Amino acid sequence: MNSGDILSKLALYFSSSEVFFRRAYGDDGVFCYCCATVLTLIFILLCQIIRKVRIFRHDSPSSPTVSDSQSPSSQSRISTLVSDEDLKDLIEKLGERSGDDTEIWEDVIQKSNPRVSYTAKCCKPQDGGPVKYLSTTVFENCSPEVLRDFYMDNEYRKQWDKTVVEHEQLQVDSSSGIEIGRTIKKFPLLTPREYVLAWRLWEGKDKFYCFIKECDHSMVPQQRKYVRVSYFRSGWRIRKVPGRDACEIHMFHQEDAGLNVEMAKLAFSRGIWSYVCKMDSALRKYIATSRRPQGPTVSAVSLMKKVPSELENQTGDITNSSGTIITSEGAKRKKLLRKPSKKQVAKGLLLVGGAVGSAVCLSRGHSALGAKVALAYFLTKLRKRGAQQSQTSQNAGI
Repeated sequence: MNSGDILSKLALYFSSSEVFFRRAYGDDGVFCYCCATVLTLIFILLCQIIRKVRIFRHDSPSSPTVSDSQSPSSQSRISTLVSDEDLKDLIEKLGERSGDDTEIWEDVIQKSNPRVSYTAKCCKPQDGGPVKYLSTTVFENCSPEVLRDFYMDNEYRKQWDKTVVEHEQLQVDSSSGIEIGRTIKKFPLLTPREYVLAWRLWEGKDKFYCFIKECDHSMVPQQRKYVRVSYFRSGWRIRKVPGRDACEIHMFHQEDAGLNVEMAKLAFSRGIWSYVCKMDSALRKYIATSRRPQGPTVSAVSLMKKVPSELENQTGDITNSSGTIITSEGAKRKKLLRKPSKKQVAKGLLLVGGAVGSAVCLSRGHSALGAKVALAYFLTKLRKRGAQQSQTSQNAGI
């Protein structure tokens, strides 16, 4: 007898006044009423339990099995998820040669210590899309091969990156070298974010590239307990720093995780350096223990492709001795300096107002503190920008 039959019989029994309440008018009437109440509560509890079990079964996908032998149509679709055209676009973004002169990049952070340095800047697209980030991290006493394995070791990442609570490989296409995986990330006070991503690696002359983008997969239908990240474009280039025992990772990143844009930027600027230092400590342990990748033996790393010859020379960034990236962004900087200072101040005040409003809404009772943090952050940015413009004007006059 299944659970549905049991519930049906219980409902029929409770609904029959002649059967269930017949003794209520006798000497044991009070006792019968108590029994009726208890049984009713049990019935309600059973209904709730069965409902929860059904929801859980509906939301929980069957345990995925990594597959390299799918149907021909599935393999054909996967092999086109990440292409050489994506690599070309990534190289242009990393070299800041996208051709869009309307993009204005602003510095976010520049930090360093004897073992690692980090710089980042961001750009808000005029079409209203997610904020774009460009960052460069330089690790001392590290080889490009080790840094590549460290970045791609998702099993080890779960040990040091506490935001990653789950990761699993879903599928690998041996012909194209594309790997698909699912990651669950948990952030404070937010619903866990679910990432279903496809990525591919290329090996060039003394450098490695990786491009990652969002995708769908039949093994992981959307679940109500997670927020599926619907837009994710990220990529990096790892290479040795010329003349030094160090290597760098130059990264482009853009995603829509359903967060307020200005508050996400503020959280990024305040927390990213701590995260980089934590990553560096994990990297040092990775090197000291001579770890080998802990994930599956067949992966995008083992199936890495060669950079097409026509794209091999499309790199123009140079890293100086301090770890700062020198890029061909003179035209953009001149365009930024040509903007009237009044407009810059007005835009800055608008950002301050938006940040203060967001801080008040999101701080949950600590609106004064949140507003002060946001206000201090943006005023600092405005002051630095004004100093840079003044210095540039003086140099031009000289």
